[in-house]
Amino acid sequence: MSDSHCLSCGACCAAFRVTFDVSELEGEGGCVPDGLADRETTTLARLKGTDYARPRCLALVGEIGVAVRCGIYAERPGPCREFAPLAEVGVFGTACNRARARHGLPPLGAGD
Repeated sequence: MSDSHCLSCGACCAAFRVTFDVSELEGEGGCVPDGLADRETTTLARLKGTDYARPRCLALVGEIGVAVRCGIYAERPGPCREFAPLAEVGVFGTACNRARARHGLPPLGAGD
């Protein structure tokens, strides 16, 4: 998957709950801005906006399916970083296409 698909999609940022280790928060020595996360437990945090029935990460900027960007791309937590490698090897995981379907976007295939 090319970056162009991600830059016009953003469905993954508005489809899943993003939970990560609190050590990734700025206040704990990590990079994720404290103001964009809520603590779930003493060891877990989640990105704000991703725990709703209709999730949308507060860091997502733009219109899904048209033009988007991550407002904290360089500081994003592990689950967000780990989502991209599926695309880098040309394999479209079911999670990506599930997120796209949730927003009425067509699935991506190996030729995309």
